[in-house]
Amino acid sequence: MLAMNYRGPYRVRADHKPDPVIEHPGDAIVRVTRSCICGSDLHLYHGMVPDTRVGHTFGHEFIGEVVDIGSGVQNVKVGDRVLVPFNLFCGNCFYCQHELYGNCHNTNPQATAVGGIYGYSHTAGGYDGGQAEYVRVPMADVGPMVIPDDIHDDDAVLLTDAVPTGYQAAEMGDIKEGDTVVIFGAGPIGIFAAKSAWLMGAGRVIVVDEVEYRLEFVKRYAQCEVINFREVVDMAEHIKKMTDWMGADVTIDCVGGDAAGSIAQTLTGRLMKAQAGSSTVLHWAINSVRKGGNVSIVGVYGPTFNMVPVGNVLNKGLTIRANQASVKRHLPRLIEHIRAGRLDPKGIITHRVPLEEVSDAYHIFSSKLDECIKTVLIPPSAREVKAVKASTQNEQN
Repeated sequence: MLAMNYRGPYRVRADHKPDPVIEHPGDAIVRVTRSCICGSDLHLYHGMVPDTRVGHTFGHEFIGEVVDIGSGVQNVKVGDRVLVPFNLFCGNCFYCQHELYGNCHNTNPQATAVGGIYGYSHTAGGYDGGQAEYVRVPMADVGPMVIPDDIHDDDAVLLTDAVPTGYQAAEMGDIKEGDTVVIFGAGPIGIFAAKSAWLMGAGRVIVVDEVEYRLEFVKRYAQCEVINFREVVDMAEHIKKMTDWMGADVTIDCVGGDAAGSIAQTLTGRLMKAQAGSSTVLHWAINSVRKGGNVSIVGVYGPTFNMVPVGNVLNKGLTIRANQASVKRHLPRLIEHIRAGRLDPKGIITHRVPLEEVSDAYHIFSSKLDECIKTVLIPPSAREVKAVKASTQNEQN
């Protein structure tokens, strides 16, 4: 099969790899019809996450058709069109029983923290991901969800991570009616966090980024205010000026360890790797929120330490919540929002790229070229099946 192949920082290519096979009675094999490049993939692409191994296939946002199942699988069948949450989970452990699917204790050999994640570093289990023609899906009875007939493929693929993560980012902020919410990052997660903040009753939503076309996009798509941090001398002071010198009620970090905006943080976190990524946005989020406010973190950092102003957290009486999204918990509500027209996930897709051109797709997304917001990869097998179906339909007509 054709699959994305990681060759080292800033080096990926489309390559042929062996087709996945059933390894356990609970496995399924899914023929991928859509996969995405996520901002979290860029942390791997940039060499920011430890134990990202050469030869690995990225991609934790994907949907497809079930083409084979193990003898123990009962809840999906061959031919089902499924979306696969980015986190692997068993459904039985303490954490899964509490709907903390991103913290499953049985899917990651290094599960002192995160559970298994498709297409991520071996610190998240080392499972090959969906930027490929086929994927092995373990624990297929609890992870995949059959896509309702009225949900478009482009909406479904964004329900595997981007939409639920943005939604949970807002949820963890415990937004109250009328709250001012500041979101750092105008990528897909930040965009959906902004939309979700309105759904949860925010009175004011402000998004911070440095790229003008992203700021213009989120301003149109999420009807929010925007700040270009390159035009701001002191972020905390600027936010306080905008909020009667109080600070925001809720701040949300949708950036993580690739954050720009501080030379010192970039040097120690991104270049020297002396900490687990640049913590610039963590400083902004903590220092810009009001006393007694809430800080929500969904931006990805490495598993080692970060230099964070914990003293300010204590002295301001802040509440910090952070986690990987529990995708499956959110799906019924998010599908309801899509059906009601309150959310339009596919509206952020700007680029559809053949899997064969995955190297160019990563370069465009990483370098923020061609006004790229969200990239969807289409495997050749998916295009061939679609062409056959179209041809058959034409013959029948």
